[in-house]
Amino acid sequence: LSGFCALSAEVVWTRLLTLLFGATVYTFSIILAVFLVGLGLGSSAGASLARRVTRPVLALAWCQFGAAAAVAFSAYMLLGVLPYWKVDPALSGDIWAMFRLDLLRTTIAILPAPLLWGASFPLALAAAAEPGDDTSRIVGRVYAANTVGAIAGALVTSLVLVAWIGSQHAQQVIMIVAAGSGMLAMIPLRDGRERQQPRTRRRGLATATIAVAAVGVIVLLAVVPALPAVLVGYGRNSANWVGHTGDMLFVGEGLHATVAVSRVADGVLNYHNAGKVQASSQPPDMRLQRMLGHLTTIVPRQPKKVLVIGCGAGVTAGAVSVSPAVESVTIVDIEPLVPQVARDYFGSVNHDVLRNQKVRVVADDARHFLMTTTEKFDAITSDPLDPWVKGAATLYTKEFFETARAHLNGGGVMTLFVQLYESSPEAVKSEIATFFEVFPNGLIFGNTFETHAIDTVLVGQVEPPELYLDYIDEALRTPAFKPVSDSLSQIGFGGAVDLFGNYAGRARDLKPYLDGAQITHDRDLR
Repeated sequence: LSGFCALSAEVVWTRLLTLLFGATVYTFSIILAVFLVGLGLGSSAGASLARRVTRPVLALAWCQFGAAAAVAFSAYMLLGVLPYWKVDPALSGDIWAMFRLDLLRTTIAILPAPLLWGASFPLALAAAAEPGDDTSRIVGRVYAANTVGAIAGALVTSLVLVAWIGSQHAQQVIMIVAAGSGMLAMIPLRDGRERQQPRTRRRGLATATIAVAAVGVIVLLAVVPALPAVLVGYGRNSANWVGHTGDMLFVGEGLHATVAVSRVADGVLNYHNAGKVQASSQPPDMRLQRMLGHLTTIVPRQPKKVLVIGCGAGVTAGAVSVSPAVESVTIVDIEPLVPQVARDYFGSVNHDVLRNQKVRVVADDARHFLMTTTEKFDAITSDPLDPWVKGAATLYTKEFFETARAHLNGGGVMTLFVQLYESSPEAVKSEIATFFEVFPNGLIFGNTFETHAIDTVLVGQVEPPELYLDYIDEALRTPAFKPVSDSLSQIGFGGAVDLFGNYAGRARDLKPYLDGAQITHDRDLR
């Protein structure tokens, strides 16, 4: 049970801290480092204590009671303090200063419980040992039990508890299990000193301790705060957004992600994932999302079958779905909660795509889906989370683009969103160069808004492009394409010339710009 609680807590704390610090491998490394340091220091202290106490089973029990209290402390810090801790976002310009601050905050928030779980192991060995026992057998049994519990905790919490009851209640469950394990340890009172005491005295001691622990854990359960909507919405910058989030219409925790929907005073809807706004109904975002979707279906001659990677608010998928040439749309998203949110809150801006009969939703990792399906598509569009979010970088590698290209029919097209904000020139060059490495006939379009390009759309074709704007413009004026032309006009495009007027060049034009750019591979995830 101690092992179950330890790994359960690590899962929940990782979910919460990646919201606050950013869902990067560095955040996970910081959490793991603090956790392992706590286990190591606690084990050393527990080993020393086990040699000195006459009743190690009681010390083991109190470690579990203490762990329940420590989980309550960590929950309060993670949900009630750290999100509101004023931090200058400008620190993010100095990555080492930010790492030091994150390490400090992580240590303060989660170190106490790992110390107690670390101390539990040597105390459990001392409590389980009997005179004349085979020491190696005792160690093996206790270690096996701890490992089985840890595996169960990681699986149950990550696959069931968080998505089912949320991180607040998951931590309360951990507290109950931790306190319950302490109570179980109290019951036998197995060591020699206890056997010499009268049975009534032993029972009285156990009963009193269990009663105190039960009352204590009930009180501490009330200390665990609810998941703050501002943390889900704005992550590292949550303290600066307190009181300015607008109406939080939805906050939900899924298997892989925690998402939120907000509506601000001017009626704009925001879709939040990974602690930031990932999509919205603001004009610049709508322009990008619809341009990405419409280029996906206008550039290829016969876009009958389209794959959309990443649902988000569903605006890109909606732009794809309104084309009369499209017969089927497959949306792949790793988080089952996301399409539900897009359906319930963004139907007015995504053409109600999640209720469209020609749309199917697949809950899967995009890489896994493409590597295991035999389907081929006329067009693929990829609009994942920011490349720095864990998991998303694998959708920007040469190997992934090669996999996508292998699933395109002749004349097929792949489009990709590349952000210019919250990034660096080197990162942008790397993403563009990697895409053009696989699609050497690729094109680049800028999402220009008020004279500035805030992001781009890359278009890659299996064969050299042949675009006839007069033909496309004429098609857009037919009654069949009215949903497409209406969708384009809503974002300021009067026709094909306006849409393709965002053309910024092709792969061969950008060779001097991309000279020396790093190609991103699965093995490095640059």
